[in-house]
Amino acid sequence: MTGDPTLNAVLHAFCPMHVQIDGTGHITGCGDTLQKCRPGQDLRGQRFLEVFELSRPRKVMSMAALLDRAGSRLHMQFRAPPCTSMIGVAVPMPDGGALVNLSPGISVIDAVRDYALTGTDFAVTDLTVEMLFLVEANAAAMEASRHLNLRLQGAKIAAEEQAFTDTLTGLKNRRALDHVMARLSSAETAFALMHLDLDFFKAVNDTLGHAAGDHVLQQVARRMVQETRDRDTVARVGGDEFVLILNDIDDRRRLAAVARRLIDRLEEPIPFAGEACRVSASIGIALSSQRPDGQIEKLMDDADAALYAAKSAGRADFRFCERRGDPSFHDDLSAANDRREPASRGSQLRPR
Repeated sequence: MTGDPTLNAVLHAFCPMHVQIDGTGHITGCGDTLQKCRPGQDLRGQRFLEVFELSRPRKVMSMAALLDRAGSRLHMQFRAPPCTSMIGVAVPMPDGGALVNLSPGISVIDAVRDYALTGTDFAVTDLTVEMLFLVEANAAAMEASRHLNLRLQGAKIAAEEQAFTDTLTGLKNRRALDHVMARLSSAETAFALMHLDLDFFKAVNDTLGHAAGDHVLQQVARRMVQETRDRDTVARVGGDEFVLILNDIDDRRRLAAVARRLIDRLEEPIPFAGEACRVSASIGIALSSQRPDGQIEKLMDDADAALYAAKSAGRADFRFCERRGDPSFHDDLSAANDRREPASRGSQLRPR
Protein backbone atom coordinates (compact mmCIF):
# COMPACT_ATOMS: atom_id res chain seq x y z
CA MET A 1 0.00 0.00 0.00
CA THR A 2 2.75 2.42 0.85
CA GLY A 3 4.18 2.09 -2.66
CA ASP A 4 1.15 3.63 -4.35
CA PRO A 5 1.62 7.43 -4.33
CA THR A 6 -1.93 8.10 -5.50
CA LEU A 7 -3.45 5.96 -2.77
CA ASN A 8 -1.23 7.56 -0.14
CA ALA A 9 -2.26 11.03 -1.30
CA VAL A 10 -5.93 10.05 -1.11
CA LEU A 11 -5.51 8.57 2.36
CA HIS A 12 -3.70 11.62 3.72
CA ALA A 13 -6.36 13.93 2.32
CA PHE A 14 -9.46 11.98 3.39
CA CYS A 15 -8.16 9.88 6.30
CA PRO A 16 -5.45 11.87 8.13
CA MET A 17 -5.75 9.47 11.11
CA HIS A 18 -5.55 6.20 9.14
CA VAL A 19 -3.24 3.26 9.91
CA GLN A 20 -1.90 0.85 7.28
CA ILE A 21 -1.18 -2.64 8.67
CA ASP A 22 0.52 -5.55 6.91
CA GLY A 23 -0.42 -9.21 7.26
CA THR A 24 1.76 -9.61 10.38
CA GLY A 25 -0.03 -6.78 12.17
CA HIS A 26 2.80 -4.26 11.86
CA ILE A 27 2.14 -0.63 10.98
CA THR A 28 3.54 0.24 7.54
CA GLY A 29 2.14 3.75 7.29
CA CYS A 30 -0.14 6.24 9.02
CA GLY A 31 -1.76 9.62 8.55
CA ASP A 32 0.01 12.81 9.54
CA THR A 33 -2.55 13.65 12.23
CA LEU A 34 -2.25 10.24 13.86
CA GLN A 35 1.55 10.56 13.87
CA LYS A 36 1.13 14.01 15.46
CA CYS A 37 -0.60 12.29 18.36
CA ARG A 38 2.62 10.35 19.10
CA PRO A 39 5.29 13.07 18.89
CA GLY A 40 8.84 11.79 18.87
CA GLN A 41 7.71 8.25 18.17
CA ASP A 42 7.71 6.66 14.69
CA LEU A 43 4.65 4.43 14.50
CA ARG A 44 5.89 2.58 11.42
CA GLY A 45 7.28 -0.84 12.24
CA GLN A 46 5.38 -1.17 15.52
CA ARG A 47 2.67 -3.75 16.06
CA PHE A 48 -0.78 -2.17 15.82
CA LEU A 49 -2.09 -4.04 18.88
CA GLU A 50 0.93 -2.92 20.91
CA VAL A 51 0.23 0.73 20.12
CA PHE A 52 -3.55 0.45 20.64
CA GLU A 53 -5.58 -1.44 23.22
CA LEU A 54 -8.99 -2.48 21.93
CA SER A 55 -11.71 -2.17 24.55
CA ARG A 56 -14.63 -3.33 22.40
CA PRO A 57 -14.73 -6.01 21.21
CA ARG A 58 -12.32 -7.33 23.86
CA LYS A 59 -11.42 -10.56 22.04
CA VAL A 60 -9.46 -8.75 19.34
CA MET A 61 -5.99 -9.91 20.28
CA SER A 62 -4.59 -10.78 16.84
CA MET A 63 -4.51 -9.65 13.24
CA ALA A 64 -6.88 -12.50 12.28
CA ALA A 65 -9.41 -11.40 14.92
CA LEU A 66 -9.15 -7.81 13.67
CA LEU A 67 -9.87 -8.88 10.08
CA ASP A 68 -12.83 -10.97 11.29
CA ARG A 69 -14.43 -7.77 12.54
CA ALA A 70 -13.81 -5.77 9.38
CA GLY A 71 -16.54 -3.18 8.86
CA SER A 72 -17.55 -3.18 12.54
CA ARG A 73 -17.05 -0.27 14.91
CA LEU A 74 -13.90 -0.66 16.98
CA HIS A 75 -13.27 1.09 20.30
CA MET A 76 -9.67 1.51 21.35
CA GLN A 77 -7.20 3.80 23.07
CA PHE A 78 -3.49 4.47 23.03
CA ARG A 79 -1.65 2.24 25.47
CA ALA A 80 0.88 4.97 26.33
CA PRO A 81 -0.24 8.29 27.87
CA PRO A 82 -2.06 10.35 26.88
CA CYS A 83 -4.41 7.38 26.51
CA THR A 84 -6.80 9.12 24.11
CA SER A 85 -9.85 7.09 23.18
CA MET A 86 -10.46 6.38 19.51
CA ILE A 87 -13.14 4.81 17.36
CA GLY A 88 -12.30 3.13 14.07
CA VAL A 89 -13.21 0.73 11.32
CA ALA A 90 -10.95 -1.82 9.61
CA VAL A 91 -11.02 -2.68 5.92
CA PRO A 92 -9.15 -5.77 4.60
CA MET A 93 -6.56 -5.13 1.90
CA PRO A 94 -5.54 -7.51 -0.94
CA ASP A 95 -2.06 -8.10 0.53
CA GLY A 96 -3.56 -9.65 3.67
CA GLY A 97 -3.22 -6.51 5.69
CA ALA A 98 -5.80 -3.93 6.70
CA LEU A 99 -6.52 -0.26 6.53
CA VAL A 100 -7.91 1.17 9.78
CA ASN A 101 -9.44 4.62 9.74
CA LEU A 102 -9.53 6.28 13.19
CA SER A 103 -11.22 9.25 14.79
CA PRO A 104 -11.18 10.62 18.36
CA GLY A 105 -14.97 10.86 18.28
CA ILE A 106 -16.31 12.37 21.49
CA SER A 107 -12.72 12.56 22.77
CA VAL A 108 -11.91 15.21 20.18
CA ILE A 109 -11.73 17.94 22.84
CA ASP A 110 -9.13 15.94 24.77
CA ALA A 111 -7.21 15.23 21.58
CA VAL A 112 -7.19 18.87 20.53
CA ARG A 113 -5.96 19.85 23.97
CA ASP A 114 -3.37 17.10 24.37
CA TYR A 115 -1.90 17.27 20.87
CA ALA A 116 -2.57 20.89 19.88
CA LEU A 117 -4.67 19.77 16.92
CA THR A 118 -6.41 22.29 14.67
CA GLY A 119 -8.99 22.14 11.92
CA THR A 120 -6.27 21.48 9.35
CA ASP A 121 -5.49 18.17 11.07
CA PHE A 122 -8.84 16.72 9.98
CA ALA A 123 -10.40 16.06 6.63
CA VAL A 124 -12.40 19.04 5.47
CA THR A 125 -15.50 16.83 5.15
CA ASP A 126 -15.07 15.38 8.64
CA LEU A 127 -17.86 16.38 11.01
CA THR A 128 -15.15 16.71 13.64
CA VAL A 129 -14.16 19.97 11.98
CA GLU A 130 -17.68 21.29 12.46
CA MET A 131 -17.54 20.13 16.06
CA LEU A 132 -14.25 21.97 16.52
CA PHE A 133 -15.78 25.13 15.14
CA LEU A 134 -18.69 24.76 17.54
CA VAL A 135 -16.36 24.09 20.45
CA GLU A 136 -14.20 27.08 19.57
CA ALA A 137 -17.25 29.29 19.14
CA ASN A 138 -18.65 28.07 22.44
CA ALA A 139 -15.31 28.62 24.17
CA ALA A 140 -15.11 32.14 22.74
CA ALA A 141 -18.68 32.85 23.81
CA MET A 142 -18.03 31.48 27.29
CA GLU A 143 -14.86 33.55 27.62
CA ALA A 144 -16.67 36.66 26.44
CA SER A 145 -19.46 35.89 28.90
CA ARG A 146 -16.96 35.39 31.71
CA HIS A 147 -15.30 38.73 30.97
CA LEU A 148 -18.69 40.42 30.78
CA ASN A 149 -19.75 38.88 34.09
CA LEU A 150 -16.52 40.01 35.70
CA ARG A 151 -17.04 43.53 34.38
CA LEU A 152 -20.65 43.55 35.55
CA GLN A 153 -19.64 42.20 38.94
CA GLY A 154 -16.91 44.82 39.21
CA ALA A 155 -19.34 47.55 38.18
CA LYS A 156 -21.88 46.29 40.73
CA ILE A 157 -19.30 46.26 43.51
CA ALA A 158 -18.10 49.72 42.52
CA ALA A 159 -21.66 51.04 42.42
CA GLU A 160 -22.47 49.51 45.80
CA GLU A 161 -19.25 50.87 47.25
CA GLN A 162 -20.02 54.30 45.86
CA ALA A 163 -23.57 54.16 47.20
CA PHE A 164 -22.29 53.45 50.72
CA THR A 165 -19.23 55.72 50.70
CA ASP A 166 -18.82 59.41 51.43
CA THR A 167 -17.01 60.71 48.37
CA LEU A 168 -15.03 63.42 50.19
CA THR A 169 -13.62 61.44 53.10
CA GLY A 170 -13.90 57.82 51.96
CA LEU A 171 -15.81 56.97 55.13
CA LYS A 172 -19.15 55.18 55.25
CA ASN A 173 -22.15 57.40 54.61
CA ARG A 174 -25.55 57.54 56.29
CA ARG A 175 -26.98 54.84 54.03
CA ALA A 176 -24.19 52.49 55.04
CA LEU A 177 -24.72 53.42 58.68
CA ASP A 178 -28.41 52.50 58.40
CA HIS A 179 -27.41 49.06 57.08
CA VAL A 180 -24.96 48.55 59.94
CA MET A 181 -27.56 49.59 62.51
CA ALA A 182 -30.14 47.27 60.95
CA ARG A 183 -27.69 44.38 61.20
CA LEU A 184 -26.81 45.19 64.80
CA SER A 185 -30.47 45.40 65.76
CA SER A 186 -30.77 41.64 65.28
CA ALA A 187 -27.41 40.82 66.88
CA GLU A 188 -26.83 40.13 70.54
CA THR A 189 -23.38 41.67 70.88
CA ALA A 190 -22.96 44.90 72.79
CA PHE A 191 -21.71 48.02 71.10
CA ALA A 192 -21.41 51.75 71.63
CA LEU A 193 -22.47 54.59 69.36
CA MET A 194 -20.57 57.87 69.35
CA HIS A 195 -22.02 60.95 67.69
CA LEU A 196 -19.13 63.31 67.02
CA ASP A 197 -19.48 66.92 65.88
CA LEU A 198 -16.51 69.14 65.05
CA ASP A 199 -16.05 72.29 67.11
CA PHE A 200 -14.80 75.50 65.49
CA PHE A 201 -15.04 74.02 61.99
CA LYS A 202 -17.03 76.98 60.70
CA ALA A 203 -14.13 79.26 61.56
CA VAL A 204 -11.88 77.27 59.22
CA ASN A 205 -14.34 77.65 56.33
CA ASP A 206 -14.88 81.34 57.05
CA THR A 207 -11.20 82.27 57.31
CA LEU A 208 -9.45 79.88 54.91
CA GLY A 209 -12.21 78.82 52.52
CA HIS A 210 -14.01 75.61 51.65
CA ALA A 211 -10.88 73.98 50.21
CA ALA A 212 -9.33 74.18 53.65
CA GLY A 213 -12.55 72.85 55.16
CA ASP A 214 -12.53 69.85 52.82
CA HIS A 215 -8.89 69.19 53.70
CA VAL A 216 -9.69 69.33 57.40
CA LEU A 217 -12.58 66.87 56.98
CA GLN A 218 -10.32 64.44 55.13
CA GLN A 219 -7.63 64.64 57.82
CA VAL A 220 -10.21 64.29 60.58
CA ALA A 221 -11.57 61.16 58.86
CA ARG A 222 -8.06 59.72 58.57
CA ARG A 223 -7.34 60.30 62.27
CA MET A 224 -10.60 58.75 63.39
CA VAL A 225 -9.91 55.65 61.33
CA GLN A 226 -6.43 55.46 62.88
CA GLU A 227 -7.91 55.64 66.39
CA THR A 228 -10.46 52.88 65.81
CA ARG A 229 -10.30 49.21 64.88
CA ASP A 230 -11.00 47.52 61.56
CA ARG A 231 -14.20 46.00 62.89
CA ASP A 232 -15.54 49.39 63.98
CA THR A 233 -17.58 51.67 61.72
CA VAL A 234 -16.75 55.32 61.07
CA ALA A 235 -19.33 57.25 59.05
CA ARG A 236 -19.82 60.84 57.96
CA VAL A 237 -23.50 61.67 58.33
CA GLY A 238 -23.46 65.43 57.75
CA GLY A 239 -21.22 68.38 56.96
CA ASP A 240 -18.99 68.06 60.03
CA GLU A 241 -20.92 65.31 61.83
CA PHE A 242 -19.66 61.78 62.24
CA VAL A 243 -20.93 58.59 63.84
CA LEU A 244 -18.70 55.85 65.20
CA ILE A 245 -19.93 52.39 66.09
CA LEU A 246 -17.53 50.55 68.41
CA ASN A 247 -18.26 46.84 68.45
CA ASP A 248 -17.99 44.63 71.53
CA ILE A 249 -17.39 47.56 73.89
CA ASP A 250 -19.79 48.32 76.72
CA ASP A 251 -17.31 49.51 79.33
CA ARG A 252 -17.68 53.22 80.08
CA ARG A 253 -14.09 53.73 81.20
CA ARG A 254 -12.76 52.27 77.95
CA LEU A 255 -15.20 54.37 75.96
CA ALA A 256 -14.23 57.48 77.90
CA ALA A 257 -10.58 56.80 77.07
CA VAL A 258 -11.44 56.39 73.37
CA ALA A 259 -13.46 59.61 73.36
CA ARG A 260 -10.69 61.56 75.05
CA ARG A 261 -8.11 60.13 72.66
CA LEU A 262 -10.25 61.14 69.67
CA ILE A 263 -10.64 64.68 70.99
CA ASP A 264 -6.90 64.96 71.64
CA ARG A 265 -6.04 63.75 68.13
CA LEU A 266 -8.52 66.06 66.46
CA GLU A 267 -7.16 69.05 68.38
CA GLU A 268 -3.75 68.56 66.78
CA PRO A 269 -3.26 71.37 64.21
CA ILE A 270 -3.89 70.45 60.58
CA PRO A 271 -1.53 72.24 58.16
CA PHE A 272 -3.03 73.73 55.01
CA ALA A 273 -1.39 76.18 52.60
CA GLY A 274 1.01 77.40 55.26
CA GLU A 275 -1.75 77.84 57.85
CA ALA A 276 -2.58 75.75 60.89
CA CYS A 277 -6.24 74.73 60.93
CA ARG A 278 -7.51 74.09 64.45
CA VAL A 279 -10.65 72.21 65.33
CA SER A 280 -11.81 70.05 68.16
CA ALA A 281 -14.77 67.74 68.74
CA SER A 282 -17.71 67.19 71.01
CA ILE A 283 -18.94 63.62 71.44
CA GLY A 284 -22.15 62.07 72.68
CA ILE A 285 -22.04 58.38 73.63
CA ALA A 286 -24.91 55.89 73.85
CA LEU A 287 -24.72 52.19 74.69
CA SER A 288 -26.75 49.39 73.17
CA SER A 289 -27.36 48.07 76.69
CA GLN A 290 -29.41 51.20 77.34
CA ARG A 291 -31.97 49.88 74.90
CA PRO A 292 -33.04 46.53 76.36
CA ASP A 293 -36.34 46.96 74.53
CA GLY A 294 -34.48 46.28 71.28
CA GLN A 295 -35.10 49.76 69.85
CA ILE A 296 -31.53 50.12 68.61
CA GLU A 297 -32.55 52.80 66.13
CA LYS A 298 -33.30 55.05 69.13
CA LEU A 299 -29.61 55.04 70.07
CA MET A 300 -28.97 57.89 67.65
CA ASP A 301 -31.45 60.01 69.60
CA ASP A 302 -29.67 59.05 72.82
CA ALA A 303 -26.28 59.97 71.36
CA ASP A 304 -27.70 63.26 70.03
CA ALA A 305 -28.91 64.17 73.50
CA ALA A 306 -25.51 63.36 74.97
CA LEU A 307 -23.78 65.39 72.23
CA TYR A 308 -25.99 68.38 73.01
CA ALA A 309 -25.01 68.06 76.67
CA ALA A 310 -21.30 67.96 75.72
CA LYS A 311 -21.61 71.11 73.61
CA SER A 312 -23.58 72.87 76.35
CA ALA A 313 -20.78 72.04 78.78
CA GLY A 314 -18.24 74.01 76.73
CA ARG A 315 -17.42 71.81 73.73
CA ALA A 316 -14.20 69.82 73.18
CA ASP A 317 -15.81 67.37 75.57
CA PHE A 318 -17.80 64.12 75.72
CA ARG A 319 -20.90 62.95 77.53
CA PHE A 320 -22.63 59.63 78.06
CA CYS A 321 -26.36 59.41 77.57
CA GLU A 322 -28.07 59.33 80.96
CA ARG A 323 -31.50 57.78 80.84
CA ARG A 324 -32.68 57.63 84.45
CA GLY A 325 -35.26 54.99 85.07
CA ASP A 326 -33.73 52.77 82.41
CA PRO A 327 -32.61 49.36 83.75
CA SER A 328 -29.13 50.00 82.39
CA PHE A 329 -28.72 53.32 84.19
CA HIS A 330 -26.17 53.36 87.02
CA ASP A 331 -25.53 56.05 89.57
CA ASP A 332 -21.91 56.25 88.50
CA LEU A 333 -22.89 57.73 85.11
CA SER A 334 -22.52 61.26 86.33
CA ALA A 335 -19.20 60.34 87.89
CA ALA A 336 -18.03 58.87 84.59
CA ASN A 337 -18.95 62.10 82.87
CA ASP A 338 -17.35 64.23 85.54
CA ARG A 339 -14.04 62.34 85.34
CA ARG A 340 -13.42 63.86 81.90
CA GLU A 341 -10.49 66.21 81.41
CA PRO A 342 -11.39 69.90 81.43
CA ALA A 343 -11.92 71.25 77.93
CA SER A 344 -9.27 73.88 78.45
CA ARG A 345 -7.66 73.49 75.03
CA GLY A 346 -11.00 73.69 73.30
CA SER A 347 -11.81 76.96 75.05
CA GLN A 348 -8.64 78.49 73.64
CA LEU A 349 -9.77 77.85 70.08
CA ARG A 350 -11.71 80.34 68.07
CA PRO A 351 -15.46 80.00 68.77
CA ARG A 352 -17.58 78.47 66.04
